[in-house]
Amino acid sequence: MNQIYFATTNKGKVNSVSNALSKYGIELVHYPLELPEPRSEDLREIAREKVFFAYEKIRKPCIALDSGFYIPSLNGFPKTFVNFALETIGIYGILKLVEDKPRDCEFKNCLAYLDESLSEPVYFESNIDGSLSHSSRGEIQDYSWSRLFLVFVPRGTNKTLSEMTFEEYQNWRTQRYKDSFTTKFAEWISHTYCYAAR
Repeated sequence: MNQIYFATTNKGKVNSVSNALSKYGIELVHYPLELPEPRSEDLREIAREKVFFAYEKIRKPCIALDSGFYIPSLNGFPKTFVNFALETIGIYGILKLVEDKPRDCEFKNCLAYLDESLSEPVYFESNIDGSLSHSSRGEIQDYSWSRLFLVFVPRGTNKTLSEMTFEEYQNWRTQRYKDSFTTKFAEWISHTYCYAAR
């Protein structure tokens, strides 16, 4: 087994995970599948339902990913309901809500893996701290997997993810590589299934 299927329609997420797995000699196969969006505030529960749905369709080792975005000054809003927030009030609506409030925020990610040997998925999680910019800055890139990249300024930087050049983005990713959910997953699966690292 040297292939893992990623059930998603988000090409930015595919690029992100593929880069991490390629370092371990693992090929990520994009399987563009519309997944259910369970109404839950629990990332693990959402990722669990997504990967079970995906595995029923693909019947090969696969992953599914869910992400949340949390703004403490808004009691955590929009939490796991990111897509709904972006489709309704949008980026500018979110920025309007945090006017005159603390702008701290964070992404939370949960990747779930499932294959024929498992009765329950294995989960890999990570957080990315930052703050909201005062306006939309930059442009959506190939590696962007959310429009929030236009307003999310990672801690320790002064640019939104969308303002960064590709080189700057790669450098930022390298700095937090060990703590990312993609690295945790890549290291686990390469060890568990004895993949040969490149």
